[in-house]
Amino acid sequence: MHSIPRFTAYLLFNFLVCLLVHYTTPTAFAQATRPADSLATQNLMKQVEAFQAGPATRFGTVALSVRRVRDGQELIGYNARMSLPSASTLKLITTATALAVLGSNYTYTTTLEYDGAIKDSVLTGNLYIHGTGDPSLGSWRFTTYSDLTALLKSWSDAVKAAGIRRIQGMVVGDASLYDDLTTPDTWPFGDLGNYYGASLSALNINENLFRVFFRPGKTVGAPTSVLRTDPPLPYLAFRNTVTTDAANTGDQVNIYGVPFMNQQWLTGKVPLGEPANEFSVKGALPDPAFFAAYALQNQLIQDNITISSQPVSIGGGLPTSLPTAGKRIVLNQHKSPTLTELVQQTNFQSINLYAEALLRTTALTLNKNVKTTSGSLEALTSFWKNKGVNVDGFRIRDGSGLSTVGALTADNMTGILSAMGREKTFPQFYETIPVVGQTGTVRSLARGTAAAGNIRAKSGSIEGVRAYAGYFTAADGEPMSFCVLVNKFTPGQSRLVTNELEKIFVGLVGLKGRD
Repeated sequence: MHSIPRFTAYLLFNFLVCLLVHYTTPTAFAQATRPADSLATQNLMKQVEAFQAGPATRFGTVALSVRRVRDGQELIGYNARMSLPSASTLKLITTATALAVLGSNYTYTTTLEYDGAIKDSVLTGNLYIHGTGDPSLGSWRFTTYSDLTALLKSWSDAVKAAGIRRIQGMVVGDASLYDDLTTPDTWPFGDLGNYYGASLSALNINENLFRVFFRPGKTVGAPTSVLRTDPPLPYLAFRNTVTTDAANTGDQVNIYGVPFMNQQWLTGKVPLGEPANEFSVKGALPDPAFFAAYALQNQLIQDNITISSQPVSIGGGLPTSLPTAGKRIVLNQHKSPTLTELVQQTNFQSINLYAEALLRTTALTLNKNVKTTSGSLEALTSFWKNKGVNVDGFRIRDGSGLSTVGALTADNMTGILSAMGREKTFPQFYETIPVVGQTGTVRSLARGTAAAGNIRAKSGSIEGVRAYAGYFTAADGEPMSFCVLVNKFTPGQSRLVTNELEKIFVGLVGLKGRD
């Protein structure tokens, strides 16, 4: 007798639940935290909600998290616990971890070594360039450090100073510190041959890149020719299908290549009317350790030092050893810039190679048994989890954000940034982040607004993704961390996305952070 009323009540309950779900707006579910402490907060939330509902992102996702640095208290959370691609804002987490673990004055050391014996000006043994992961070796970015040309010359001079005029052995690029394939396995294939997709090595050199120079055709659509590479790489083979486009159309070339393969494919277009009738683009060295050995061998030969064998490389997925002749002797040590300087270049110029190098170095310091990229990511995650940061939804796949598969939440980002604010190396870290409207990749953003000069932010962009994260000072002087992620915005709406993000930046600096 009581079954019908119970069943009716059950149906009524489910009907009411359905009505609630149907008539509750998506923003209500998206909004994890909505403090009503100020008009500025309410206005910012209205801007974010209008952005989410507008033509640029109505089919995508906007996420925002804002926290106080001093205690990690979240003040605003909008879609803040949804895992979304971070793009290059991930570099903030990688570089923060490196500074927290290694210290601001950490430096890499690359050594020139030999084994065997020197007798009558002949080295019977091998000459080694032993890498420890320095991403800046031979880079042109640091004015008081040797670029590639000066570096090679200094090594050759060290060999001559040891009395060596002939090497009865090999010049070896030793990248054996990493014995795995270091390229993250979720990096897009189309990126691997380009400079920004250059693979990490324990022996990086010249930022693992080269330039290839094209001669455009005389008319639009005409084929191009490859003139040369800088530095010279005669062991590389190119299949060139690049054609000529109209003047001032810029770099439209894509280079297809993979680690350890000396065949590369050149596709796309270069513009007419360039100075000297040539146009260059940057590609990735397939084996940086081999290039280091090859370039040094050429320098030695130019300096009248003869070598009996061809250069070789070891490590990085290749065999990690070769026949040796006893203990190695150090001829020369090259120190890198300090970690603070490396981190600043990483964050200002958004250099993927530097981020990947710092990830592996940091992880190896935390756990000497870490041998892979995935193991390094686990070490980084555990580091912040042990400091009390919520890492739910933290699914990163590299250290730079180039992976299109990796994701994190805005809550993860601000949690780590706020925790970093309590580390002793925070002042140095803070200075490595570009200033909105003034420096780095955010120098043209929000100029002439209240946000310019008052927000430090790292930008990030991959296809369909725009992201910014960093710090700002609230209207009441409270230091704050923030992260805004925009995922799957409408194609062709990039300018509108930028405009909306600039409005959010202005809204951020109008907030009050104190209770």
